[in-house]
Amino acid sequence: MRIGLIGTGRIGTFHAGVLGRHPEVGELLVADADAARAARIAALTGATAVTVDEIFAHGVDAVVIASATSSHAGLIARAAHAALPVFCEKPIAVDLPGTLAALDEVAAAGTALQLGFMRRFDAGYRAAREAVRSGRLGRLHTVRATTADPAPPPAAYLPLSGGLYRDCLVHDFDILRWVTGREVVEVYATGSDAGHPMFRAADDVDTAAVLLTLDDGTLATATATRCNGAGYDVRMELAGERDQLAVGLDARTPLTSAEPLGPPRPSAPWPGFLERFTPAYEAELDAFVRLARGEAANPCDGHEALRALLVAEACERSRRERRPVRLDEIAGALPAGAPAAAR
Repeated sequence: MRIGLIGTGRIGTFHAGVLGRHPEVGELLVADADAARAARIAALTGATAVTVDEIFAHGVDAVVIASATSSHAGLIARAAHAALPVFCEKPIAVDLPGTLAALDEVAAAGTALQLGFMRRFDAGYRAAREAVRSGRLGRLHTVRATTADPAPPPAAYLPLSGGLYRDCLVHDFDILRWVTGREVVEVYATGSDAGHPMFRAADDVDTAAVLLTLDDGTLATATATRCNGAGYDVRMELAGERDQLAVGLDARTPLTSAEPLGPPRPSAPWPGFLERFTPAYEAELDAFVRLARGEAANPCDGHEALRALLVAEACERSRRERRPVRLDEIAGALPAGAPAAAR
């Protein structure tokens, strides 16, 4: 296969390494707005540095998008017009109109779009999904999810990120739906900007908490922060009438017990998302290669990403208006031509 990779920042560089080693990828072309950076990554991974235009002119079999968020929708549309399957890091676009427009392009072209929600490929989350679906936990009554970054992103990133709910917690919203098999019907969200002034300047929050009600009455909480100095902490706890299960609780979880007999402080806490989810990212790209080859179904299409985004949109409205927001308020405001799955 010939694959074109657009974007050679942190995640794009990682993807270049994975794709460069993949046995089914015979040639990898990489492009970036910073041509010198693309050339450096190409030299490190055995790829060929080209321009974006050259990727679409060189007869590639598939496209991987890891560029800046603002470019995603346009590149998805361009791949659709070229009848190419595309993998794109979340989000599809910075807002709902852009997301819907990109999905329309994909639907009109009849091509495949896989979104980068890597937690679906993590062994712990997959085991949790099986435990819930098999009935091992009994009736699920409570789910707790958390995402905590060890340090804030650069100030310049915040105004472009879409905010903490869309940029960070959207992963929790997606995996909550995927693990439980249920839909969110209502959210009540709040957030704090009490940390660095750059969050207030970007009209964003550095810490957030959400109470979510699922369509079967299960209650879930999702919390996130940009300021977790202990390390990168991503966990989910699922409590049922028969048993409880935790995802992300291991020897590197940056959590110290206050109990005398509890586990000690980890000697090597997770420093970031790439280290924590390396196997999941590799499995995700392998799934895309198989999708592009026609050997497997799409594990996370654009409509799945839209569902998670709708939850994030409801959270942002809830935070600003200081009230519970039902998901049908958001879905009901979509254009008449929006995909039925979003409604």
